[in-house]
Amino acid sequence: MDSLLIHGGNPLAGDVRISGAKNAALPILTASLLTAEPLKLGNVPHLKDISTMLALLGHMGVRVTLDDRNQVTLSGESIPHKEAPYEMVKTMRAAILVLGPTLARFGEARVSLPGGCAIGSRPVDLHIKGLQAMGADIAIEHGYIHARCKRLKGARIMMDVVTVTGTENLMMAAALAEGTTVLENAAREPEVVDLARCLIAMGAKIEGAGSDVITVHGVDRLHGADYSVMADRIETGTFLVAAAMTGGRVRTTHTQPDTLDAVIAKLREAGARVSVGDDWIEIESDGKLQAVDVRTAPHPAFPTDMQAQFMALNTVAEGAASVTETIFENRFMHVQELRRLGANIEVSGHTALVRGVPRLDGATVMATDLRASACLVLAGLVAAGETTIERIYHLDRGYERIEEKLTQLGARIKRVH
Repeated sequence: MDSLLIHGGNPLAGDVRISGAKNAALPILTASLLTAEPLKLGNVPHLKDISTMLALLGHMGVRVTLDDRNQVTLSGESIPHKEAPYEMVKTMRAAILVLGPTLARFGEARVSLPGGCAIGSRPVDLHIKGLQAMGADIAIEHGYIHARCKRLKGARIMMDVVTVTGTENLMMAAALAEGTTVLENAAREPEVVDLARCLIAMGAKIEGAGSDVITVHGVDRLHGADYSVMADRIETGTFLVAAAMTGGRVRTTHTQPDTLDAVIAKLREAGARVSVGDDWIEIESDGKLQAVDVRTAPHPAFPTDMQAQFMALNTVAEGAASVTETIFENRFMHVQELRRLGANIEVSGHTALVRGVPRLDGATVMATDLRASACLVLAGLVAAGETTIERIYHLDRGYERIEEKLTQLGARIKRVH
């Protein structure tokens, strides 16, 4: 199993090209199930979760072709297997996203219930309730969601908690439903907007994406499209924090600054200088940062996927700060690993109190989930001596060639097998 070896202490400097967003690409890939025509997608990142989703779609019958320019073409003309088996769903919870489009187009879908997840329960009951409100007959049997319908009917659906994948699943299902569907308390994340834009390019009629009320006027069929996946705002934020912590100057390119307002505001509050262009963000820091309080909440507030990175920042900042997680339980699993590097962190319920220390010391630590692994990389970049991060397959699920990109910026980091 691969590990990362990091020698800390080098300031990062230079330009880094941001990859396509995993959390936008995954639902957009499943949109290929909504049409018999080819869907051509650009800026799709090479990541473990993307490979898993492509394997699932291939298993269902979608023809998948890849070229060397990060272009993926998906042809869903014939889908003989309208099922997502447990073996594929258990490694990637986003597989639930095949449920809505498969049911809407074919009148039947069978999707394994997701297994456990390291960062909390992430229930799928809102997906099921929403599809039932649209007329689906759904049974849970032998660990599978088995959904049937003649044709889904438009409905007004009020989601009692904000759910990103729930919003995406129901938006895709509604695109081919008869009549109008209104999703209330919809997720406002940029990735939801990106999916809506792709669906509109395919002929869907969608209004309000990016607000908490999305209206979908169902159509009889969707057609193929050419679409480019949005830039990864979490990868962007991770590189910005890395530059701030190491006292460097880094420009992230091919990114979307308007998706990162809350993160940029916190970096400025910490004392970093941040400038923004149309598709780039530049950060400069002397490494002397002030601790910043962070509270995660649905977009446009501070993203849960940046919580661990800012905890790493606070470990070496001046002063003390609280980090409060409101989205997922079990999302402080990186705390005990940061403590192994010398961090001073106390956890009480959903809040961690972080007191900055003069320096971290390299040690062997273990990644527990995707964003926790990124926070350990950041800590390793500023720790004295050598840090070894084990179980970095978590990192490969969400960061494309992270060690290559960091090396180009001046980090001393290598993968060992």
